[in-house]
Amino acid sequence: MNIEELWQKAVNKTEIHRARLRYLYTFDQTSLPYVYLAESSVNDGDVVVRQGSIVAERPMILLPGNLPQFEGFQMQDKNFNIGNDSVAAFLFMRGVSFPAMKYSNEVHKLDVMPGPLSKVVTRYKNDLQKKEDINTGLVISPEDCWQFAVLIYAAALAAKSMPEDVKNILKRMGLENN
Repeated sequence: MNIEELWQKAVNKTEIHRARLRYLYTFDQTSLPYVYLAESSVNDGDVVVRQGSIVAERPMILLPGNLPQFEGFQMQDKNFNIGNDSVAAFLFMRGVSFPAMKYSNEVHKLDVMPGPLSKVVTRYKNDLQKKEDINTGLVISPEDCWQFAVLIYAAALAAKSMPEDVKNILKRMGLENN
């Protein structure tokens, strides 16, 4: 499967069952913890669980718009061997824009659980609710496009935060009308 097919698969099949409630920070780095779930492509009936986080770094210098930097998404491990810079260009050509910041992904835990997927989703939803965890997202997609699924999650949070970011920037510049 090529990168275009994986992207389309991720766009069509990624489900965000739970998202971070707070906006991303306008002037500081934001950690976006997530639990990613997928039906195993190796063992029928099992569920792959990735627990990780994406850190959206505060920009240290002004970068031209639409030039995000991606690290740790393991795109080079796929059979199409694409680098992180090429991912940004690929997304840009499809009209997907991220704020020009650095996005670093780190998978903290990789596990396999007995399924079915629906029961594992319910378990994680209940666990996050019980812990009153308002920061961790719960993302589901096919296993082979997990990188794009967590990028879609980060993009959704960035888009949700954009109006608040504009207000914060204007406020800092003293241009906001109260």
